[in-house]
Amino acid sequence: MERIAVIMGKMHSGGKKNLVMEYYRHIDRTKIQFDFICDDDSNAIPVEEIESLGGRVYIIPRYQNIFANIKAIKKICRENNYRIVHAYNGTMNVFGLYAAWREGVPIRINESISMAHKSDKKTVIKNILKPFSRCFSTHYMANGDECGKWQFGRLYDEGKVTIFKTVINTIDNTFDLRVREECRKKYGIESNIVIGHIGRLTAQKNTLFIIEIFNEILKLENKARLILIGDGELREAMLEKIKRLGISEEVLYLGRREDIKPFYNAMDCFLLPSLYEGLPVVGIEAESCGLPIFFSTEIPNESSPCADLGEFIDLNIEADEWARRILTKIKSTNRTDHSQEVKLAGFDSETEAKKLIMYYEGLK
Repeated sequence: MERIAVIMGKMHSGGKKNLVMEYYRHIDRTKIQFDFICDDDSNAIPVEEIESLGGRVYIIPRYQNIFANIKAIKKICRENNYRIVHAYNGTMNVFGLYAAWREGVPIRINESISMAHKSDKKTVIKNILKPFSRCFSTHYMANGDECGKWQFGRLYDEGKVTIFKTVINTIDNTFDLRVREECRKKYGIESNIVIGHIGRLTAQKNTLFIIEIFNEILKLENKARLILIGDGELREAMLEKIKRLGISEEVLYLGRREDIKPFYNAMDCFLLPSLYEGLPVVGIEAESCGLPIFFSTEIPNESSPCADLGEFIDLNIEADEWARRILTKIKSTNRTDHSQEVKLAGFDSETEAKKLIMYYEGLK
């Protein structure tokens, strides 16, 4: 059995954590084990689960303290004598892979799982780091074609970037009418049209625009409700906007939580008008459960494996038009399970984990 160091950066609730953990839960752990290296300000490290599966967790200084961060990664690599380090921290991978290179780790995988947008303040730093992010890498990977093109450019064009898609457990992400009815009854939304969003409350996720869209939906359909799950720096601004618009009674803000599968069943539509994404886990989960989803056109088309469920709308289009399209879609959709379609499109964790094992074993 071989141990691989997985550099996570910040392991928060959401896409990156879900992507890596889905692969980890389904790999053959008699052949490969993961050691997770996480920043000390991570808010959702599943330590108990990782350790129960035979993995190890190393907490290191956050990357804002970059010299201490690099020093800690070097120490972990030196003590464990890894053959492979796999970094999932986007353009920040340059620092973790530098540390691994200094300690003589022979195989250093650089993975791209996200992109950027001009409206996001982090984009300036990402663009500065992007050309350097390819340094100290021996292999390149991405969770989707667009991510591979964005971070690695010419290397992608030359066929040097391996794609391992964002994956989900399609067995767990199925449509269940009983679960839907139970969840809707629990939250008193049995007779409502339910719009939903699960994600970090950040500028990237366009949180405040979601509130604007829902406010316009209410003007057309007064029995609508909005379920919001997640946390982030825009929480207070979001709550203030909800209060200012006078729609507090129609919004269910449930904070950050892990038990999200019942809510996909309970919802009638999912909103993801992000400024940018890689290949979002929530989108795949929603479609597997047969849930119509509205993406912004800034999100790659490959994020929607089910053509009849995903719709892409330009962010320049006003919130009232988003609202009209959403209600039209909901009223014309017959809810059915799409998990097999998602599996066949290559997004199933059990199937893809077997391929990942073969990839690791073939690295030299």
